[in-house]
Amino acid sequence: MAVNMRRQPLYDQLVDILSEKIEYEYRPGDLMPSERELSERYGLSRTTVRLALQELELLGLVVRQHGRGTFVADRSAQTTNLMQSYSFTDQMREMGREPHTTILEFSEIEADANLADHLGVREGDKLFKLKRLRSADDIPMMVERSYLPMRKFLSLKRPLLESKPLYEIIEHDFHEKIRVAEEEFFASIARTADAHLLGINEGAPVLDLVRTTFNMSNEIVEYTLSVARADQFKYKVYHHRGE
Repeated sequence: MAVNMRRQPLYDQLVDILSEKIEYEYRPGDLMPSERELSERYGLSRTTVRLALQELELLGLVVRQHGRGTFVADRSAQTTNLMQSYSFTDQMREMGREPHTTILEFSEIEADANLADHLGVREGDKLFKLKRLRSADDIPMMVERSYLPMRKFLSLKRPLLESKPLYEIIEHDFHEKIRVAEEEFFASIARTADAHLLGINEGAPVLDLVRTTFNMSNEIVEYTLSVARADQFKYKVYHHRGE
């Protein structure tokens, strides 16, 4: 049997095995082996195999079609390229997906030493804190925690945030023209609270993103910490050979 008898649940082990095959052996659209075939190949019960396939579906690695079988998903069409000019709402619409934002928190806080340093303000200055869940086609994609200097957005209210994208509010309602947004990201694992919101397992792979947005006067107007599902986002770089 290819599956090792470890403390890790058997279906988790099968998820690891099939994930590796999807990554390195199968192509998008390929028909996966049936539950019966997988059960016989790995010496596992049909229930265990079914749980593993359900997990792969939740991760966006396969698509299950009733009466036809399980197919390898085309993740290039599903994932969001982080190298593009970033607007979650615009990108989702360009991909033919329906974006949705749920505001989980909107509050006033005082900048601690860390936030003051990242926003270029003084410790104790007032900030708006905005926590949002970003979804597409009812699939949770990203949890964002944004911090805005209150002095630049004094009249900002929750109803306005619920009515239009944040960047549109920043530029059109408060006339803070965005010059550039710097973003860095790194691999991480989902912590309990974020995993629950994103509909993934605690410890599942995620991308932690840090974005700092500057206006035309090179002042910071937004500092955002995000946790994104690793199965829904990609990083693509083009290298051009010099002459």
